[in-house]
Amino acid sequence: MKALASLLGAAALAGTVLFAPAAGAQTIHLVVPFAPGGAQDVLGRHFATKLSARMGTPVVVDNKSGASGVVAADGVAKAVPDGTTLFLATGGAITIAPHLNPKLSYDALKDFVPVALIGDTPMTLSVRAQSPYQTIADVLRDAKANPGKVSYGSSGNGSVSHLTGELLAQAAGVQLIHVGYRGASPALIDLLGGQISMMVTSSASIDPMVQEKKARVLATFTRDNLPNFPGVPTVTQSSGLKGLEVPVWIGIMAPARTPAATVEKLAAEFTAVCRLPETQERFKSLGALAMCGGPAELEKVVADDYQRWARVIKQGNIKE
Repeated sequence: MKALASLLGAAALAGTVLFAPAAGAQTIHLVVPFAPGGAQDVLGRHFATKLSARMGTPVVVDNKSGASGVVAADGVAKAVPDGTTLFLATGGAITIAPHLNPKLSYDALKDFVPVALIGDTPMTLSVRAQSPYQTIADVLRDAKANPGKVSYGSSGNGSVSHLTGELLAQAAGVQLIHVGYRGASPALIDLLGGQISMMVTSSASIDPMVQEKKARVLATFTRDNLPNFPGVPTVTQSSGLKGLEVPVWIGIMAPARTPAATVEKLAAEFTAVCRLPETQERFKSLGALAMCGGPAELEKVVADDYQRWARVIKQGNIKE
């Protein structure tokens, strides 16, 4: 990804690199590393529809789920670098997997080039409505008084929700028992049933339970307060702990060696679609935040995220 600036400079000097997927050209495939129906898939399809209309080129979504995005990432890394294969990337395959699996078939930092930062699906720390915990201070006080007794559920071992909970535990110097599930839905069932004390999950996942008054959000792992949870503090506001802003980013990446002019054109198109009022509303309806940044913004988010999870995984001795 660090090669982006030099690629752009080379393209400007040569003056001959053309945008490959022009009108009437080959279909663009947006590879989504999740099954149909989830927030990322919904957003991917929204962008595909809007881009098709803007660019005069078919843009289709290819769902390739498996191994927290690793299957999809591997396919994109090996694709022809001509701008016709793009990756709707998240941290699972890019900033987490390299620290859990040293035998990955791709290099997360060298085999992709950043195109656009499009969104953030914020993490929350949530409890069932009947929980005695009213604040994070209550949670941390109980965890210190009763080591090994306070549990939190996540959408799976090594997932961003697992690591976010571990980040909180490490920052507070307490032990939180992690309970991993196969996705957010079974974890939510056990949260509401009282089998686990808390859950670290996305705002989109917990929002329906909050609306039905079955769950409460204690705090969000964000820099700013979320408009869909009025009155809910951030983790830092509630606990005083620093470094607990965790952007659960969604970005667009292309295979390394994709021509710089192609990357530049795609970045402009994705950013333009991201800024549309209807796109902003779509993000809001999913409990997500529209970010609308270019290659540089995505590159910084990825670099910070990569370092964050490297530290958490090493300190927590977390294995795949």
